Amino acid sequence: MQSMTLGEIAEAVGGRFDQAPDPGAIVTGPLVVDSRKAKPGALFVAFDGEHVDGHDFAAAAAAGGASGVLASRECGTPAVIVPDVMQALALLTRWQIGRMAGVTRIGLTGSSGKTSTKDLMAQVLSRAGTTGATVGSQNNEIGVPMTVANCPLDAKFLVLEMGARGAGHLTYLTDMAPLHVAVVLNVGAAHAGEFGGKEDTAKAKGELVASLAEDGLAVLNLDDPLVAGMAARSAAPVLFFGRSPQAQVRASEVAVDGEGRARFVLTTPAGSTPVALQLLGEHHVANALAVAAVAHHVGIPTAEIAAALGEAVATTGSRMQRHDRPDGVTVIDDAYNANPDSMAAALRALAAMRGERRTVAVLGEMRELGAGSKDEHRAIGELASALGTDVLVAVGGDQDAAALAAGARSGGGETHLAADRAAAAELLSELLRPGDLVIVKASLSVGLQQLVQQLVQV
Repeated sequence: MQSMTLGEIAEAVGGRFDQAPDPGAIVTGPLVVDSRKAKPGALFVAFDGEHVDGHDFAAAAAAGGASGVLASRECGTPAVIVPDVMQALALLTRWQIGRMAGVTRIGLTGSSGKTSTKDLMAQVLSRAGTTGATVGSQNNEIGVPMTVANCPLDAKFLVLEMGARGAGHLTYLTDMAPLHVAVVLNVGAAHAGEFGGKEDTAKAKGELVASLAEDGLAVLNLDDPLVAGMAARSAAPVLFFGRSPQAQVRASEVAVDGEGRARFVLTTPAGSTPVALQLLGEHHVANALAVAAVAHHVGIPTAEIAAALGEAVATTGSRMQRHDRPDGVTVIDDAYNANPDSMAAALRALAAMRGERRTVAVLGEMRELGAGSKDEHRAIGELASALGTDVLVAVGGDQDAAALAAGARSGGGETHLAADRAAAAELLSELLRPGDLVIVKASLSVGLQQLVQQLVQV
């Protein structure tokens, strides 16, 4: 974490001290919102949440070594007291940004692929200098401040994954952490229940581009019309990526090998060179192009971009991660999250990897899809059947899981409906054969990550 004193924090957020006899006490550890993660020198941020009041855990954070607490009331430990902790956190983030004069701030958003692209970008940009990046998917009004706080002051690049649950969210994030480069990957049906539809989603995602100053850069997916249309909202120049011949950074001669890894020829304004990704799934081509566009902008040669892309691996769990069991069963863990676009991409990757193997798709609910949820689930079941998936296991006791199974049955494939994770585990223990290729995917709250753990520990 950036080193700072409690006095500097209080000044930055307009707070007052409580039980803090030494305003010069230095905060050197991470910014944490979970007292169990407090380490010596940490700053514990106490939120009064809907279910848990962080102030009740301030003493535990102090016992863990926290140097101080950012709080909205006295909590019996050295603290900086403010009227609104969330607002204070935004002020602190903006102040920390002001100390990082030499860093290029890159924000990225999209309906799917944000975390994978962020991880890929951090690995590529690290070739050119110290790079800070979002950990996991901490991409909201708490996660962005945590990322900024933990970025070294001498970093050359800061990669910020930015998520949105509705209008105004990205404006809030970019106000606290203004961007030099804004990347928009795609607009899909994810969170349609919150946004209201793709057009509303595009309007909200476009806030990232609209935040740019004239000397910034918008990096937009030319293959997605809703993303490409965001160019009109940018005061900054636009660099397009995609498979379209009109994209300045583009892929051609795309192919997928028997292990599901994409190969393509990367073209930038500086030249062309082949790329061989280690990541599983053709959908990573678009992610790689977004990264290549940013890397080109900051001056990394095309050949070095290609080499870095080819060496990059998945660094955040449950995203197309491969596990090979001793009995020859291969489990692809993509259980971190799901929406119609990412679910379709996962099924296509499964089909590309099948060879002579039997394919088994274990799919759970895609949440937050709104009124069209049942239709979206049925469509995914139909796609699984059309792609030749041998066995589909729909997990869940609701109408969405039933629709998923019904869609798969329409094509005549072997289909099972498991009421919950435990039922799915029992079914799969009897169903799987040596050599099977299995993919597991659902929204995070469905909890299929635990099912993956059961499957790979056989």
